[in-house]
Amino acid sequence: MNTSNPYLRISNLTKKFGEFTALLDISLEVYEGEFICFLGPSGCGKTTLLRAIAGLDIQTYGTVEQAGRDVSALPPAERDFGIVFQSYALFPNLTIEKNIGYGLENQKQPGNLVRKRVAELLQLVGMSDQAKKYPAQLSGGQQQRVALARAIAISPGLLLLDEPLSALDAKVRVKLRHEIKSLQHKLGVTTIMVTHDQEEALTMADRIVVINQGLIEQVGTPQEIYGMPATRFVADFIGSMNFLPIGSMDEKSIRIGAHQFAYSGAGSATDDNAGDKYLAAIRPEDIQVGGNNGNTINATVESIEFLGPYVRAELTSRQLGGSSLFADFSANRVRSDELTQGSEIKISLPPQSIRIFSE
Repeated sequence: MNTSNPYLRISNLTKKFGEFTALLDISLEVYEGEFICFLGPSGCGKTTLLRAIAGLDIQTYGTVEQAGRDVSALPPAERDFGIVFQSYALFPNLTIEKNIGYGLENQKQPGNLVRKRVAELLQLVGMSDQAKKYPAQLSGGQQQRVALARAIAISPGLLLLDEPLSALDAKVRVKLRHEIKSLQHKLGVTTIMVTHDQEEALTMADRIVVINQGLIEQVGTPQEIYGMPATRFVADFIGSMNFLPIGSMDEKSIRIGAHQFAYSGAGSATDDNAGDKYLAAIRPEDIQVGGNNGNTINATVESIEFLGPYVRAELTSRQLGGSSLFADFSANRVRSDELTQGSEIKISLPPQSIRIFSE
């Protein structure tokens, strides 16, 4: 854990729109050079939080400090950030080089320094040969590169990205997210990105802030968020997860349907005999074919969905009391074991992969 002073400190931030509370008592610390993703479903408050940091939507209560300075009540022009919107927001009547140099010219910087800085940025984003073109002559991916170059031209202390890739097609998105992460690493600029795309967050972020209905559900590295979700919402929202109702439980075992499963105690439930108040959760890729232990049960393959490098199988088992679950197997495994719809197989649920959540 980083123990240095945070570059950005958000304390007890609440934002209301009339009677509606968009954010409730948000506190968060962001460290210098970090790449943070605000992740959550549409309407959860992640863009509202970004706009509060930028001063575009001033919070109702709470404070925002940047580099030790309280900026809570300052207008956007007096805060130190660059921002990139989903819509790029380029000036259609200005050339690419003029778009990139706009903020520098506003700062009344000498023309020769502006031209030098613009040339550096064009090279940095791989668009030196596009300087004289206009935004309408560029692809969406190229326009987004220009928007990034314009945002970092003034060397801001903080870079804010509001769903910058969501308007692009899948292949361009994948390419640009690697470019953005590489650029951020090279510049060392503290960056906050809003996204609803979990893959984007998992591949780009140093830490992810999962937001739901105006509240922070969990803050952690991509590995922590995926491997150790703190709440049922996070477990369900990030990746795929099977949830199975628990009949009874103690410290080391749980009963699902007619079968007693060992588990390692991961998760939030500790009450003995908690009845149906708790759910066992396991990811599809953690379910193993075969095994000969207390967590091995017989299952029937109800359906198979081919997903390229792996296959997702829907499985049912009488031992699970009518519950079904999904398991991901490698395409090679499916071929070698000749798994098809209707196949009877043994599967194992590893104790360390089972987590417990409240219903």
